[in-house]
Amino acid sequence: MWLTAPNINCVHGFSTRHGGVSKAPFDTLNLGGSEDSAENINQNRVIALNELGLNIDNLCNLKQVHSNKVNNAKIGQQEGDALVSNKKGLVLAISIADCYPILFYDEVSCVIGAAHAGWRGTVNRIAETTLKAMIELGANPETTQVAIGQGICQANFEVGAEVIKEFEEKGFPNDCWIKSRIDLVKCNRFVLEQIGITPKNIWTMNRCTHENDFFSYRRDKGKTGRMWAVISMQ
Repeated sequence: MWLTAPNINCVHGFSTRHGGVSKAPFDTLNLGGSEDSAENINQNRVIALNELGLNIDNLCNLKQVHSNKVNNAKIGQQEGDALVSNKKGLVLAISIADCYPILFYDEVSCVIGAAHAGWRGTVNRIAETTLKAMIELGANPETTQVAIGQGICQANFEVGAEVIKEFEEKGFPNDCWIKSRIDLVKCNRFVLEQIGITPKNIWTMNRCTHENDFFSYRRDKGKTGRMWAVISMQ
């Protein structure tokens, strides 16, 4: 049900598609989207959060808009693509189905963050804006651990020439893509290292959402479920 990162020493997880109640094509642990029933989605959310010892009443989530907007987390839904907090008990959740989830934790300063990094968020440096918002809450890049979860891998992520051009114009190195295929993990690592995250403090899952354990918007041509990445200080 949940995959975890070895460097994030608080409650967190990246969900798979297994362990819920939804029927095909949303089988089984669908945590979002609009085509599955609301009852199934809510039940799946309760099941998934309970597995981590978390309460859905403390959920902070997002209406994600592929931006680089960061919110100070509060219970309920906000609009944007990242959440940060220095408060214990809140559950920060990011919804994913090909875009990469990035979790942040500064154990020294007790600040967490969660970001949704599709190509638009990545090219507009959502990782940087998230860390800057964490710094405002007291975080230090030198003691911040980062985990990049599952997402669409380079082999399965072909884009148009205009997308490659945008990455070029915004200073990303040419080894972030091969012809028309972009490596979003490498792009986000580039941003994280530029803003002061130590390379050894960045963990990457290195798994592709095209694998059967995950939902994939591209693979399933839009008719698919959603996974979550969550983080919480208890």
